[in-house]
Amino acid sequence: MWDKIAAHISETTGETFSMDNRHSVSGGCINQGYSISSSSRAYFAKINQASQIAMFEAEALGLQQMRAAQTIRVPEPICWGTEGNSAYIVVEWLDLGSRGGDRAWEEMGRKLAEMHKYTPPNPALLRGGEEPNSGLLRGVFGWDINNTIGSTVQINKWTANWAEFWAEHRIGYQLQLARRRGGHFPQGERLLEVIPELLAGHEPQPSLVHGDLWGGNAGVTFAGEPVIFDPAAYFGDREVDIAMTELFGGFSAQFYRGYNQVWPLEGGYDQRKTLYNLYHILNHFNLFGGSYQSQANQMINRILG
Repeated sequence: MWDKIAAHISETTGETFSMDNRHSVSGGCINQGYSISSSSRAYFAKINQASQIAMFEAEALGLQQMRAAQTIRVPEPICWGTEGNSAYIVVEWLDLGSRGGDRAWEEMGRKLAEMHKYTPPNPALLRGGEEPNSGLLRGVFGWDINNTIGSTVQINKWTANWAEFWAEHRIGYQLQLARRRGGHFPQGERLLEVIPELLAGHEPQPSLVHGDLWGGNAGVTFAGEPVIFDPAAYFGDREVDIAMTELFGGFSAQFYRGYNQVWPLEGGYDQRKTLYNLYHILNHFNLFGGSYQSQANQMINRILG
């Protein structure tokens, strides 16, 4: 497999890559991660079962989309494919340092806000040329393909109405998966019914979002440049990214200060963020089970008041 990967890197980059060193590094809880290098170049490779190649293809396309925004640094995807029973993706190696200083995290906030200003190429129309009905939120939400959040399929069907998108393709879909897993969410159906009311009057611009922006998917290089990686990208409400940065301990105060310097958050964010973070807690239940069910139910009860 590694010979195939080295040959694929050489073919893609146009420079011969002879793999002199390979060692295991953190690849998250879903994939196996490796640092691979020659005497002059280094890359990061992730390995999974061959059946997961669509996950890597979507990750590569997400990185390409984020790089097209020309705002915050993301690793360049090099190549991806299958060999035998394995799927792989190779991306640019970035030397991440410590957690970085205040200046780097403030810059991360500013650059993320700039990325969030990147909108779909034709936000006035649904893909396929359908005209949005009057009264729907401006723009469209979704992405050209489905991708994954962790190892769970993330549905990105283009939708004109943000509340409809969030109810059907985010919370509704996760609740459906959770029930199949044996989860019990007594207020789940009521929540889905009131999401349009909860989001009434909130008309977000469709923004390019990272989609899985917790602390483990952000860092700072030794040169002090902020970086985000491992996206679950789509066009949605920018607040979903900000909400997730608060879910598992939060980013630094400097990050939020930098973000608000470029694009201040709108009123009502503090009420919406629990609804947005519920998506990730439901997904954690679907991936890992355990106490995430009770946490999700507590969040649902809090949202319903």
